[in-house]
Amino acid sequence: MKYKYNISNLECANCAKRLEDALNNDKNIKSATVNFSNLKVTVETDLKQDVFKYVNKIVKKCEPDAILYQTQIKQNNIKNDILRLILGISLGIIGLIVNIDYVSQILLILSYIILLSKTFIRAIKILINDKTINENFLITISCVGAYLINKQSEGLMVIILYEIGKILESVALNNSRKSISSLMDIRPDFANLKINDTIKKINPENVKIGDIILVKEGEKIPLDGIIVSGNSRINTSVLTGESTLKNFKKGDTILSGMINVDGLLEIKVTTDYENSTVNKILELVENATDKKAKTETFVSKAARIYTPTVFILAILVLLYGIIFTSDPVNAWLYKSLVFLVISCPCAIAISVPLSYFAGIGKSSKEGILIKGSNYLDNLKNIKRIIFDKTGTLTTGKFENIKINIINNKYNEEEIKKIIVKGEALSNHPIAKSLISLIDVKVDKSDVKNFKEEKGNGIYFEIDNSKIKIGNHKYCGSKDEGGYVYVNIDGDVVASLNVTDKLKSDAVTTINELKNKNIKCYMFTGDSKTNALSINKTLKLDSVSYELLPKDKYDKLENLLKDNVITAFVGDGVNDAPTLALAHIGISMGGIGEDSAIEASDVVIMTDELSKINTSINISKYVSKIIKENLIFAITTKVLVLLLSIVGIANMWQAVFADVGVTLLTILNTMRILKKKI
Repeated sequence: MKYKYNISNLECANCAKRLEDALNNDKNIKSATVNFSNLKVTVETDLKQDVFKYVNKIVKKCEPDAILYQTQIKQNNIKNDILRLILGISLGIIGLIVNIDYVSQILLILSYIILLSKTFIRAIKILINDKTINENFLITISCVGAYLINKQSEGLMVIILYEIGKILESVALNNSRKSISSLMDIRPDFANLKINDTIKKINPENVKIGDIILVKEGEKIPLDGIIVSGNSRINTSVLTGESTLKNFKKGDTILSGMINVDGLLEIKVTTDYENSTVNKILELVENATDKKAKTETFVSKAARIYTPTVFILAILVLLYGIIFTSDPVNAWLYKSLVFLVISCPCAIAISVPLSYFAGIGKSSKEGILIKGSNYLDNLKNIKRIIFDKTGTLTTGKFENIKINIINNKYNEEEIKKIIVKGEALSNHPIAKSLISLIDVKVDKSDVKNFKEEKGNGIYFEIDNSKIKIGNHKYCGSKDEGGYVYVNIDGDVVASLNVTDKLKSDAVTTINELKNKNIKCYMFTGDSKTNALSINKTLKLDSVSYELLPKDKYDKLENLLKDNVITAFVGDGVNDAPTLALAHIGISMGGIGEDSAIEASDVVIMTDELSKINTSINISKYVSKIIKENLIFAITTKVLVLLLSIVGIANMWQAVFADVGVTLLTILNTMRILKKKI
């Protein structure tokens, strides 16, 4: 049986991975996942005892600070960190300007303790548990080193900037972890169970396969099934992303999550709630981030090599002096300390995160919200982008109509007038769209015997001519390529193709992506005809059509097996699982659903497809700046290290080189904000 819990106070993705391994190594647990992205712990076990207590015991042993919850998660209190930062800065400033030595030192020490304590504890914890030196350790060494060489102001600058960055990061992370409220709305609250001649409202989870349920007008379909009575227009947008209502009748298979627009339906349930379409979508969104590639930022990779190397060199310098020379130990200890001072990675610890923040800030100014430095870093590595169609490549509104004349007895103007005369009497959304698109004024007084056949079309008479307007079956057309058909006196005389228009920047965006050697695909719930029609203009590398969310998810999951960095671009609730699964999920923020925005890693607030190329260009430029900073900083430090060995560079020069390099790399980083992308 599966159990799901919330968890807080996990410091990093490595902590989550370590906890997940601990749970999976327990003999009583079949499988476990710890999702750092949404702070969820999922455990599958056959234990008969209190599972929560059992799992919590493992959590406490592995991660003492982590807290497991059976109820809604309690987020970390950012206010405490802000107050701690303000107090630390205040004491530090007073300590630097006070002229009384012992008072100044006490205030500075208190400031360091307040500001550095959390980072120091985290650094020690990760060092012990993961056996790795990470940015927390780098910051700790940097600040302590600065204090020991009487550069307290530089040490304070490092920890203050770092703490501000961590607070901003926590705010962004907490916002991205908000529950996907709009997606949760697709979960049906009840099912109308038919028992003989009575109707009982019950929880969908209690409905069994084979039961008959009733779905009234305006209600959500609670479970997958087959219609045994009634016909209706159904809103399928939750599953397909398409705004057009579809007609369902007796014998048709219908899926949970859809909305019954009109009519009364009796449905024979074919799947239980756990395996229903709507529940599967919710599970996909919740668990998809577990399957994302665990990418690392460039700074993490560099720090793992750089810092241990410098520590080893410092120790070797000290040992060399003690063993192979007759110089005083203090002299070589001083040289080793110079090594450690130079190794204080201020330039790396500040300029690299600052580069990512500058990149995210630059993106924001361009109308692109990027939810973390790892996503910004990975944008430059995209080799494949998959697009949804409606609302992503297209405007999401019906803006284009094409009338195909089948019987030459009629011309286009005559057909337009006939369509408007009939559709003007209908309240169907498509009817209103057709009227607005055709925009022809006609006299409707000669329309007689108007009837609306729900799920099929309309019937009316003009001058003894019998007219039908509707789908291909209703109008008796063997061709299924049209969207709406016109039948006059038993003869199909015209068909209409109604599509939403491509976004103005769609073609140029696709061409630019191809110039970057990025392959472009389209996954859509729309028909084959519409999908291929769009592709004639876009010339994508691959097109897949008539897909449900599960189909999109499965196709993407299969593509990801080759480990090629892949982005998915979408805007609807139905896109949320796939957005979460992709290495990088990109959503349209202007017209996109809240759930798609929450599930994505990058949000384009202006809905401009061209911003995808902009975000990739920003990512590449940030990477370029980071590499420049690292090469400059490391080269300078190595040079001063070599000079210190031969006695040319002393502690003061080392400090100057470290602070100077930091300043120059920060100035170089600021170019990101001014760069025209």
